[in-house]
Amino acid sequence: MKLNDKKVLVCNCERTMALDGDALAKALGADECKVASHICRSQLNVFEAEAADGVELLVACTQEAPLFVETLQEMGENAPDVSFTNIREKAGWSDAGRGDKPSKDMTAKMAALLAEAAMDIASTPSVTMESSGVVLVLGKDEAAVDAAKRIADRLDVTVVLNPETEIAAPAVMDVPVFRGRVVRASGHLGAFGVEVEGFQPAAASSRGNLQFDGVPGGGTSECDLILDLRGGEPLFPAPEKRDGYFNPDPGNPALVMAALFDLADMVGGFEKPRYIDYDEKICAHASARIVGCSRCLDVCPTSAIQSVEDKVAYDPYVCAGCGLCAAVCPTGAAQYNVPAEDAVPRRLRTLVTTYLKAGGTHPVVLVHDGAWGDEMIGAMARFGGGLPANVLPFTLNQSTQIGLDFVLAAVAFGAERVLVLVPPAKHEDAKALAGEFEFAEAVFKGLGYGAGRAALLDDTDPEALEARLKDLQPMPGVPRADFLPMGRKRAVMRLALDALHAAAPNKVDEVALPAGAPFGAVIVDTEGCTLCLACVGACPTGALNDNEDKPQLSFAEQACVQCGLCRNTCPESVITLAPRLSFLDAARSHQVVKEEEPFHCIRCDKPFAAKSSIDRMTEKLKDHAMFAEPGKLDRLKMCDDCRVIAIAEEDTNPLASGTVPIPRTTEDYLREREELREQARADMRARGLDVSNDDDPKGSA
Repeated sequence: MKLNDKKVLVCNCERTMALDGDALAKALGADECKVASHICRSQLNVFEAEAADGVELLVACTQEAPLFVETLQEMGENAPDVSFTNIREKAGWSDAGRGDKPSKDMTAKMAALLAEAAMDIASTPSVTMESSGVVLVLGKDEAAVDAAKRIADRLDVTVVLNPETEIAAPAVMDVPVFRGRVVRASGHLGAFGVEVEGFQPAAASSRGNLQFDGVPGGGTSECDLILDLRGGEPLFPAPEKRDGYFNPDPGNPALVMAALFDLADMVGGFEKPRYIDYDEKICAHASARIVGCSRCLDVCPTSAIQSVEDKVAYDPYVCAGCGLCAAVCPTGAAQYNVPAEDAVPRRLRTLVTTYLKAGGTHPVVLVHDGAWGDEMIGAMARFGGGLPANVLPFTLNQSTQIGLDFVLAAVAFGAERVLVLVPPAKHEDAKALAGEFEFAEAVFKGLGYGAGRAALLDDTDPEALEARLKDLQPMPGVPRADFLPMGRKRAVMRLALDALHAAAPNKVDEVALPAGAPFGAVIVDTEGCTLCLACVGACPTGALNDNEDKPQLSFAEQACVQCGLCRNTCPESVITLAPRLSFLDAARSHQVVKEEEPFHCIRCDKPFAAKSSIDRMTEKLKDHAMFAEPGKLDRLKMCDDCRVIAIAEEDTNPLASGTVPIPRTTEDYLREREELREQARADMRARGLDVSNDDDPKGSA
């Protein structure tokens, strides 16, 4: 069977799962689908024969991937590319996959998984970190020195002990030992900087306890790796996410030993994905140093995001790839890049639409990561009843990387529910997604689809998760749209919302949303607005606009992301935000909020400003000292050209300044000093003192 120019090889794994090749081929629009039963062992010749054609392969088995790769390596340069997907634990090994013939839902699910796996996905860009093996071990007792000695033959190790540490002097000083207090640290694998105060080396003459000599100093120690055995507060937020920083519990020898094993291999170049693709042109963070949106900064657990000159700066070396910034970004300026570009919504579309077209019913999308999530699904399949046939597993690098756009698109494509399986280590991070799901639920309820279509799952027991999934009740009535999810987050959301509204049971014109939602209106108190248009300059999305021909403010609701920059920038404080979702045609284009006739220059009659702005300015400045003289206030009512002419006419010397002081020279200072001396001598004579031999009468006095 061929899909997307790839040969697809499927196997029923020694008939441990029901697999209907003819039905599967029909569901995928293929000519035929030959089903093997033991392709990794007794039928390995089938794999070799298919690979001999040199066409790219897709093997529906992940367990035996190493064997297939090894077989291809033996073919040398003629070996085709190969990829793998798992339809056994994720589909066939389940209650619905037992028996002689699979259910229609099960066949549809297998077809959907194969169609998704056959897609062409762009590679993710990466960054490289170099480590030469320089390790800084921080500790509070002998355990730090012992740990350093264990890896000293593989790595370049230095130990820094807390200032109050008392340990016996080692018989052999085979690792350099210092003491000092660590005050802060920065950097990443291959480029750490640790600032230390009271830095002193160990004294070679230490007899009992280890002594330290020299004048305590300070500075920054540069290293590639850090082993922190001090206990207590770690050097970095979310320490488990900082590459190259190891912070095991010093009281747990097993954890310390595991860290030492990992450290020993961390020499050389290490690549990590550039997780975030950031487009600063649509970032709504700040304008003119006035902050609007700070959602990415608020949720980043590693402090990899910093505010820099009205934009945000992502450090790809510190970023741990949780994806929360992309999930909560209202504009799509931060886009998760694993996989790259728009691969996630395209995969989602392929998975759901293929399942439905193949006759599947009541699809539920289960989002999970490739580590914890795969283990949970594997345990359910091997020791329980497996995933229900209508639950479509969707693997991501991080389950926390999805946001409102994913949920809306999934339901628009036809998924009745979107469930996100959150690993235990991500429970705290996942709290940031609760708001995104709250927004989605508000949309679904407002359009009549009902509540409960999006949820986070924190189950850690495979049996509990299996029971929860089996107890799900059908929630029909969603669209079956098939739009192409192109563009960044905002474009995908708009396509999904249009599809949801078109098929909505409750086709309302407007849906109220919770505070903080990325959709809404800007309400302007037109009585207080002076049409200064500061809000237009601050708006990052073009939702607020002006008119070159007349004083006018217009607003396009569909473009507004509710960042608040306009509200925070407005000098008159007449702007408020109204979170809502409008489906009216008027929301798609700019609507005039306020306009007025321009103010005409009192000298040449040229229109140059809004009348309300000039009136407000003259009212505020009428009592100012600079405008106290007659005619000075009228200059505010003139255009820029006439204002210059008026100044030139009314001020005979407009460039005049005060008296220019004469520069003082050395001679001036010497003369003044001599005058002071003469005055001092005169005073001494008046008191009857002899000044004939006094070279410095002032000093003698």
